[in-house]
Amino acid sequence: MKIALFATCIVDAMYPEVAQATVSILRRLGHEVTFPSGQTCCGQMHINSGKLAQAEPVIAAHARAFSSTEWDVAVSPSASCVASLGHQQPMVARRMGNEALATEAADIASRTFELSQLLTDVLGITDAEADLGSYFPHRVTYHPSCHGMRLLRLGDRQSGLLRSVEGIDYVELPLADACCGFGGTFSVKNPEVSSAMLADKVRTVHSTGAEVCTGGDASCLLHMGGGMSRFQRTGNFEGTPDVTAVHVKQTSSTEPRDDNADHLTAVVGAGDDDHLRSNENETSPAEPSRVQSGLRVGQSTVHLARILASTRQDPLRVQSEGATVSGGSLR
Repeated sequence: MKIALFATCIVDAMYPEVAQATVSILRRLGHEVTFPSGQTCCGQMHINSGKLAQAEPVIAAHARAFSSTEWDVAVSPSASCVASLGHQQPMVARRMGNEALATEAADIASRTFELSQLLTDVLGITDAEADLGSYFPHRVTYHPSCHGMRLLRLGDRQSGLLRSVEGIDYVELPLADACCGFGGTFSVKNPEVSSAMLADKVRTVHSTGAEVCTGGDASCLLHMGGGMSRFQRTGNFEGTPDVTAVHVKQTSSTEPRDDNADHLTAVVGAGDDDHLRSNENETSPAEPSRVQSGLRVGQSTVHLARILASTRQDPLRVQSEGATVSGGSLR
C-alpha cells in the first residue's frame, strides 16, 4: 500500500523523531511511505482562534500538497490534526464560499487516518509485539487526548496497541478523560486556567509511578512534558493556586520505593484532590500522602509511535538508561 505521511507542523518543528518512528513502523509492515511536498499546517490554530479567512489559504495549501501525488491512504501521528481535517477544513471552506475546496478537503480527510486508526482499522494490526516486534520494558501510563477521544472516538485503539507491546508495564491513568489544559491557543489566552489543569494532570501521571507518560498527540505531550520539567526545576506550576508548598527529600533505600532517586513532594492545598489520597477516609494530611508525593526526577513524556517503533534490536531508551530528556520529553 502507498501511504502518504502528514507529519503536522508541531511534529516537524518539535518532534521529528515521531514522524521518523511512524515511517519506520509502516515500512516494517512492508508499505511504501511518501511525503507530499509543500505540506505545512492543517489550519487548526487559525480556526480555533476564529481566523477563518486566514485559515482558508492554509487549508488550500494542504489540499494542494496532498492532491499533487498519488497515494492510497494518508496517516498522521496526531489525532488533533486528523480531527481538524474532517471536522474543520470543509466547514471553513464552505463558510468562505469555496465549495470546490470544501469537496477536495473532505475527500482528503476521508482517506486520512490517525496512526492507531490506520494500524487497527485499515492494516489489521492488534498485537504490537507479534506484528511490529515492539519492545519497551518500562512502566508506562497513557493520556488520551481530547480530540482523539471525543472527535475521532479512538476508544481503546491506542491503549490496546500499547498493552500488547512486549515487556511493557502498562498502568491506567486516574481521571484519564480529563483535559491536560493545552487546548492549542487556549493555553496562550487562558494561561492560569491551563496551568491549573496541567497541575492536576501531571499529579495524576506521577501518581502512577510510570517512567513515561505516552499518548498520540504531540501537543498534549509537549504541554505535559513542559509541566513536568517546570515542576522538577522550580517546584511549582505557573499560575496554579493549589500547590502551596514544596520540598525535596532524599529517599532512603529502606523505604518501600522502587528507586533511590530524589523526590519532589508537593503539599496540595486544593480540595479537589481526593482521587489522589491513598485512604478514602483520611482528611487532608499534614504531610502529603504517598500518592500525592512521587514527582520523580526522570519522568517524561513520549509519543506512542516511538514506543511502537522500539524493538529489541533498536530499543527506545529512557532517562535512567542514558537517554536525553528535553523540556520533559524523551529524546
